[in-house]
Amino acid sequence: MGFTTDNVPARRIAQVAGVGGIAVGVVALIALYSSKPINPLIAVASFVPILLAVTLVASLICLAFRRWILLAISIALIAIGASVISPLYVANGSEIDGPSLRVMQANLLFGQADPASLTATVREKAVDVLTVQELTESLEGSLRDQGLERLLPYHFLMPDNAGGGGAGIYSRFPLTDTRELNGFGPTNLVATVDFSTPFTLLAVHPGPAYVTPPDVWTAELSTLRNALDAAAAEETVIVSGDFNTTFMHKQFRDLLDVGYSDAADQLGVGIVPTYPADKRYPAIVGIDHVVLRGAQAKSLERIQIEGSDHHGLIVDVIVRA
Repeated sequence: MGFTTDNVPARRIAQVAGVGGIAVGVVALIALYSSKPINPLIAVASFVPILLAVTLVASLICLAFRRWILLAISIALIAIGASVISPLYVANGSEIDGPSLRVMQANLLFGQADPASLTATVREKAVDVLTVQELTESLEGSLRDQGLERLLPYHFLMPDNAGGGGAGIYSRFPLTDTRELNGFGPTNLVATVDFSTPFTLLAVHPGPAYVTPPDVWTAELSTLRNALDAAAAEETVIVSGDFNTTFMHKQFRDLLDVGYSDAADQLGVGIVPTYPADKRYPAIVGIDHVVLRGAQAKSLERIQIEGSDHHGLIVDVIVRA
């Protein structure tokens, strides 16, 4: 007997697939909209697009076998998720006039990043401002030996050999009003960059999800939101770093709600996966970001950081004159 959509065993399999796809979609949406300090939800939120893709495949099976109710529920779940994800693929920045500069973000994997390669990238890409995380004293010295401080002569550095807590800002322009942000495990830095139009720069690195206790992770992102809210008193703010959170986390979207936008979102390039970069498979989650207020991203490039488990970002930013 030939295979048809009226085949009862096949329709039962389709029903199981549809119910399973709906269950996956429900879990994805709960994680997408939850801000509770619960590790499984924090973990699931990182993979919401993948989970909704499972729901989509299941919905196509329901369509083929005419499981209409399951199909309708699946489509509704996908639509709710798409309302958050799809705008990332539509450019929404505004045209502003002003000078531009190039910002680079790099996590250095406990100081294991290759100093020659990193310095060469700064030179070849004509980087103006570099933010780094997991900077160690040893790597700081190696970067100096490679000539990084001749390329970017102004710097605010707080290396740490005890783990991944160190951080630094290197700049082609003078840095003033430098200080450390309180309330974090890793080091988070703030400086005023005396560009032609001065702006506030935050080099951020909240604790990593899953490794940091969930209540601490949530509290650090809340502290960062308060810091961004306070910095919003300035006309132009650039926030660059390893945020250890993705756009799929409500905690990250809450950061933006105080008047900021992600450079990738402004440009409509969608999710830019930056981690992990040291595996045989491609990076899966986007936890490195350049976030802007009173500025417009002109371009964004994901780059390789030799020796690191993160990709870096280079963003050309127009600063409001």
